[in-house]
Amino acid sequence: MSEVYFGTDLFSELDRLQRQMAGLFGGFPSSIRSGRSGAFPQINIGSTDDSIEIVAFAPGIDPKSLDLSIDKGLLTISGERASLQPEAAGDDARTYAQERFVGAFRRVIELPQQADPDNVAARYANGCLTVSIGKQEASKPRAITVQ
Repeated sequence: MSEVYFGTDLFSELDRLQRQMAGLFGGFPSSIRSGRSGAFPQINIGSTDDSIEIVAFAPGIDPKSLDLSIDKGLLTISGERASLQPEAAGDDARTYAQERFVGAFRRVIELPQQADPDNVAARYANGCLTVSIGKQEASKPRAITVQ
């Protein structure tokens, strides 16, 4: 019987494999609660009796560059945020740290079954995109009188 020898520490190899697997599947969250950290734009989702309210925090974006679509129960928010690098700095400028997201983005949000894709309104103000999606009539709460 031969012994198996690993040239490196087995636990560090398993840790590396786990990080690689997390990277492969990290871009496909199944719900808002399992979304990856650092996703842009960050969102809040809530509801009223009549609608589902989604607020996407997207400061510094031209509202004309935002694209919204609903297909098969998925709301897609996409667009692009331009860089704010000063043009006067020229080729000699070097960035040491950059925390502000720059570039194209796409966020897909699974909507509840009661969402009505034909009743959607969106507005952008103060860096927040607010999307209001009406609920289907059959799913709205209603009072029932007892006789």
